[in-house]
Amino acid sequence: MRVLVTGAAGSIGRVVTVGLADRGHEIVGLDRVPAPDGFDGPWHLIDCADPDAVASVFAETDLDAVVHLAGHPGESNLPDSLTSHVVTTAALLDAMVEHDVTRIVYAGSNHAVGRTPRQETLTEQARPRPDTFYGVGKVAAEAVMSLYADRYGIDAVSCRIGSFLPQPETLRNLSTWLSPDDCVRMVDAALTTTAPGFAVLYGVSANTRAWWDLEPGRWLGYEPQDDAEEFAGTVATRGEDESEAAYVGGPFALSEFYRPALDRA
Repeated sequence: MRVLVTGAAGSIGRVVTVGLADRGHEIVGLDRVPAPDGFDGPWHLIDCADPDAVASVFAETDLDAVVHLAGHPGESNLPDSLTSHVVTTAALLDAMVEHDVTRIVYAGSNHAVGRTPRQETLTEQARPRPDTFYGVGKVAAEAVMSLYADRYGIDAVSCRIGSFLPQPETLRNLSTWLSPDDCVRMVDAALTTTAPGFAVLYGVSANTRAWWDLEPGRWLGYEPQDDAEEFAGTVATRGEDESEAAYVGGPFALSEFYRPALDRA
C-alpha cells in the first residue's frame, strides 16, 4: 500500500515509517519539520491543519491509506487541542473523500477514557471520559471519523495508544506500555484488516498487568508479542505510583493538569 504518514518525524512516526516500509508498504511522509536522516521517500513539509495544503498533497500523490500520527502530544487549551487533533483529522478526511482514499489509521489515546477510575479491565465499549483537553480532542477526532465512516464508507481505526516507550519506566507503564515493535504490528494490522468500518482498539502490548482489553485489537488482526513484565525488575517504586493508578489516564487525570478551557489576556 502507498501510505501517507502524518507526523512522520515524531517519535512514533519515525518507528512506524521504517516498520511499515520493512513490511512492504510505500511511505509518503508529512510533517511540519524536515524529514529525519535516513528517510528517502517523498516528503511534504506542511501543517495538516491547513486543508488546502492537505488537498494539494492528495492531488499530487496516488494514495491507498493514511496513518494520522500528527498532533501536539501534550495538554494545551481547548481551541489549540481541537485544532491539533480534530481539524487535522477533518482536513485529511475531506481529502480522502475527494480522492477516494478509504482507509485511515489514527493515533488515538488512552486519555479519551483517562478519567475512568481504575477497576476492572476496560473495553472499547467504555463511554468517553477524557481526562484533559488533549483527551477531549482525541474523543472528538474519533467522533468525526465515525461520522465519515457512516456518511462515506471510510474505514477508520482509532488506536488508543497507552505509553509508547523503548521500555517501561514507571509502575503504570507495566500496564500501559506499547513497545515499538508492537506499535508497528498494530498499525500494519489496522491498515490491512478487512472492512473494519469505524473501530477502536487499545494500543498496548501483551502486558501481564494490562488495564485494557486486547480483544478488540485481536479482532482486527493485531497480535502483540511483547510484555512489559520483562522489565519489571528495572522499574523503581515511586511515591506517585498510587495516585497514577487511580485513573486509567494516570497523571493526566490529576489536578496538576487542571486548567481553564480558554486562555484569557
